Order: sequence, then structure tokens, then C-alpha cells
Amino acid sequence: MSRSASIKRSTSESSIELTLNLDGTGKSNIDTGVGFFDHLLTAFSKHSLIDLDVKATGDLHIDVHHTVEDTAIVLGQSLKQALGDKAGISRYGDATVPLDEALVRAVVDLSGRPYLVHDGEPAGFEYHLIGGHFTGSLIRHVFEAITLNAGITVHVNVLAGRDPHHIAETEFKAFARAMRKAVEADSRVVGIPSTKGAL
Repeated sequence: MSRSASIKRSTSESSIELTLNLDGTGKSNIDTGVGFFDHLLTAFSKHSLIDLDVKATGDLHIDVHHTVEDTAIVLGQSLKQALGDKAGISRYGDATVPLDEALVRAVVDLSGRPYLVHDGEPAGFEYHLIGGHFTGSLIRHVFEAITLNAGITVHVNVLAGRDPHHIAETEFKAFARAMRKAVEADSRVVGIPSTKGAL
């Protein structure tokens, strides 16, 4: 059974084409026009082992916000579609990942219930321009969009960090590693891993 998805979404602000495969090897081809976001999505693909192709265009002459947000919406929708009924999956995943001085813990539950807990970024992180165009506040915004549209529970806790680039990248790598565990097939799981019988 293929656990993949391909979604196109167009608005007056952006046009997104995204394809993913949960059972990939971490291959990616990312072009959003937002260099640092491309870097983060490439890291997500590599460390989750989810193959990811993204082509996005948007009103970058106004701001990168719309393109980044809309891409995250489609990524969440694609994850939900590719997971299907979630039969046979591990469901839960967690990872603690370092990058030099930065340290981030991410925990994921593919619960069907969208809920985000995101904390620990240092004061002023949200105002920092990373790569000259990507504000730190967009990190939380991306996780919110993925969480709501995928219907999953995500905890991302920044435990340490000084450099905004390192903190942001580590958040994505930790989330990726947690997702890698959560989406994996578990041979001991029969059906849907919930006492309710549905996720």
C-alpha cells in the first residue's frame, strides 16, 4: 500500500505543489523561493526519511510569510493524506537532537487531534532575521500549520541554544526524527493503535 500524497493549492498569494512519500529515503527537491525555509525542509526530509518534493511560488515582493505558511499547510495536509487510516503504525515518536550549542526535544502523537506545545526559544528569537528574510516567529507558525492540517499532537521544546540558525534547524531536525519513528510500520501492531479503534 502506497503511503504517499500529492497536493496542489493555489490562492491569490501563493501556488504550492507538494509530493511526499512516507516510506522514502530522505530524498528531496525543494524550491519555495525562501532560501532558509528550503534549508529547513531539506533537513526535515533527510532526517525523517520522508521523500519530499516542493515547488512554491508566492508574493515574495510583499513578504515571505504567505509562501511559508501556505507550504506548511500543504505539508500538513499531505502528511494526513499519506497516513490514511494509520493502521499498523507506531503512532508515537520522540527525539532529542543537538546542533552545537542548541538542543531540542520533539515528541509526536499521530492522534487525529491537532495540538501544539512549542516553547523554550530565547527572548527575542521571534524578531531575529535568519538569512536576512526569515523571521524567527515563522518557526512556530510553520509548526502550527503542520499540526492543525495534519491533525497531530506535537511538542517542541528548545532546551538550549544561542544562535537562531542553529535553534531553528535543530527544531526541524528533532521534529523530523520524531516523525520518522511515529510513521514507521510496527509489525506487532494489529490494526489502528488506539483503544478507540480510530485515529
